[in-house]
Amino acid sequence: MSIHTPKIEKKVTLTTIAKMKGVEPITMVTAYDALFAQLFDAEVEMILVGDSLNMSFLGKEDTLSATMDQMIYHTQAVCNGAKLPLIVLDMPFGTYTSPEVAIQNATRAYQETNAQAVKIEGGKERVHIVEALTQNSIAVLGHIGLMPQFLRSDGGYKIRGKDQADIDSLVEDAKALEAAGVFAIVVEGVKSEAAQAITKAVSVPTIGIGAGNTTDGQVLVWSDMFGFFEAFKPKFVKQYCDGAKHVRDGLEAYRNEVKAKEFPSEEYTY
Repeated sequence: MSIHTPKIEKKVTLTTIAKMKGVEPITMVTAYDALFAQLFDAEVEMILVGDSLNMSFLGKEDTLSATMDQMIYHTQAVCNGAKLPLIVLDMPFGTYTSPEVAIQNATRAYQETNAQAVKIEGGKERVHIVEALTQNSIAVLGHIGLMPQFLRSDGGYKIRGKDQADIDSLVEDAKALEAAGVFAIVVEGVKSEAAQAITKAVSVPTIGIGAGNTTDGQVLVWSDMFGFFEAFKPKFVKQYCDGAKHVRDGLEAYRNEVKAKEFPSEEYTY
């Protein structure tokens, strides 16, 4: 039986998220436009404007060709639609290759959108990037484990944390990111034991995706969880409705009524 939780009534901040660690699970979804962002407003603590839009809505095979201009455009739209969640802009591939490049692009994100943070992928090797951003008043959401932007260099999507050595490496990544100043860490595609070890090792919240239920929160891509993206369904995705079927059923009804001259009826005519 599901527990009904009250809607969010005030703006979620970085302090809000920090205080939820070990107290209340954090809910996070992706969004890419104002329409759906408005639907998600007051329902989740965090919205990620993810570079996953490159696959879900642009039809690409991976996220790597997403650009900063695209991310800013979609983040502007999301910020127009959602006022209460903490909104994070996903820094696309190639936009944080050095501290200088990262600061330049993240500064654009802050100046041109109302996003409260940016997300970057990587562990120990990204510490100098995170430090540069946080020291310049830019909040950072970390991301470790399975990292989509590492797809080609890693040789595909690979689950992490299958042995103790890898778990230890992931914990080291999380601790290094925490020390560098991230306010939270996305933990993707790892065994649940690894996610639990990471969550216990750091004082910042962890947001899981394909990492079991021992993290401090969860994130899903909205088109996956609502059944709109049909190319494939990852094991960790629960579909909360069959969105594609609902749309097709509605479209079929519309087409049939138009063909039969039943729509528009007098009710829908001036």
